[in-house]
Amino acid sequence: MKVHELLTFNRELLSRIHRAGIRPDDYRYADLYAEYEALAAAGEKVTYIVACLAAKYGVSERQIYNLLDKFGRDINYCNFHAVE
Repeated sequence: MKVHELLTFNRELLSRIHRAGIRPDDYRYADLYAEYEALAAAGEKVTYIVACLAAKYGVSERQIYNLLDKFGRDINYCNFHAVE
């Protein structure tokens, strides 16, 4: 498969991701957010969770807080329309 074919095949999805303000490399942190949700549901404190995740994923605590904010936001579906 060529790059052009992959982009054409996924055009609508990529467009929605772009309009939602999601960076292409954010997919790497989907597991991080799932771990955060599981630990929070288990009653762990946010500060402890952030410190653990920062150490595990090798990123700063500030970046963890930024990711939690970004991944926890609702997406405004009113802005999405089918590709024309």
